[in-house]
Formats: sequence, structure tokens, C-alpha cells
Amino acid sequence: MNRTLKEATVKRSPYESHNQLREHLATFLAAYNFAKRLKTLRGLTPHEYVCKSWKA
Repeated sequence: MNRTLKEATVKRSPYESHNQLREHLATFLAAYNFAKRLKTLRGLTPHEYVCKSWKA
């Protein structure tokens, strides 16, 4: 996950301020948690996996 974050944010875009980096990280993490389907979670997104775990 650390490499994924770094490649998607710091290495792709120059940031003029720390707040810009924070905003981009928050946007990236929201997209990752709600859209990225992971093999280790049997094709679920992290959000779906957490919801499913809470129900069980």
C-alpha cells in the first residue's frame, strides 16, 4: 500500500503546499477504499470487506 500511495501521489504531482498533498491523499484513499477491488479480499473493495465483516 505504501508504494501504491507514493506512486499515485508524490511521484506524479508536484505540490505547492502541504495542504494540497493532504487533499490529494484524502481523495486517493477514498477512491481506493470504495472502488479498488482486491484479490486478497476475494474481489471486494476494502469498504465492502469491512461492512461484510461487521455484519458477520
